[in-house]
Amino acid sequence: MSGRTRDRVATGLDLYDRTARDAAATVIAAYSTSFALACRLLGPRPRPHVRVIYALVRVADEIVDGPATAAGLSDEEAGRVLDDLETETLAAIHRGFSSNLVVHAFARTARECGIGEDLIRPFFASMRTDLSTRSHDDASHDEYVYGSAEVVGLMCLQAFVNAGAQHPQPAAPHLVDGARRLGAAFQDVNFLRDLDHDAAALGRDYLGLGAGAATRADVLDRIDGDLAAAAAVIPRLPADCRRAVTAAHDLFAELAARLRRTPEPSERIRVPDLVKARLAARAWLGFAPRDSRA
Repeated sequence: MSGRTRDRVATGLDLYDRTARDAAATVIAAYSTSFALACRLLGPRPRPHVRVIYALVRVADEIVDGPATAAGLSDEEAGRVLDDLETETLAAIHRGFSSNLVVHAFARTARECGIGEDLIRPFFASMRTDLSTRSHDDASHDEYVYGSAEVVGLMCLQAFVNAGAQHPQPAAPHLVDGARRLGAAFQDVNFLRDLDHDAAALGRDYLGLGAGAATRADVLDRIDGDLAAAAAVIPRLPADCRRAVTAAHDLFAELAARLRRTPEPSERIRVPDLVKARLAARAWLGFAPRDSRA
């Protein structure tokens, strides 16, 4: 290779950074076609950062949701693996490098976008809860949802606001509230979709339906309220983020509507690919977020 050609090829840390981001994108593409579709609607400024956030989230989730157990790990061993991942993530943010490609990509995003321990530690705390808590009441549900979903929304918001900025700044309070409400809605929708699987395969009850005052209708009403609150602030996000967030919002609004129409589903509620494409096109054309109650 000539010196002139070599100059045009990324080397050193630039190559490692790019490879780490590519690894994170591969993780997301393999695990969630819906999320991969929404990511493509993001502008090039925030897109790689959101991908690496969700890649780290997915790796942590897999430690507690089956693959680690299938590999022969006990809950205690899976907990130690999760602890190691948290320790490595925080250390990588401090030093700017990790031998774990997904962690390295996340650490670079965290440094650029201002994602700190105040968001990372609650996330890992909720993941750790999955190894020890099988049934949730209202208080533990809210705490779990904050760490497992709302802080992920806040991490993405930091990327929306700060990607490419020289000095990251906190997001405005109304955007923070919208990100939290959207994350909570996403999580509760998935709890309802996976109710039978969580109980049968994982022995978990996140919603406590039947054990307290909450009913399935109450959860759906809460989801609708969270989606409506999030929809109100989406137009105030940076322009290169609105289409993707609208598409994600509308996908979960569609899921919520289908869950409400199917009180006792015989299989996991899904949105057909043709409907997903229509929702993505609607978001791309700049339509306002839809109402899940419509």
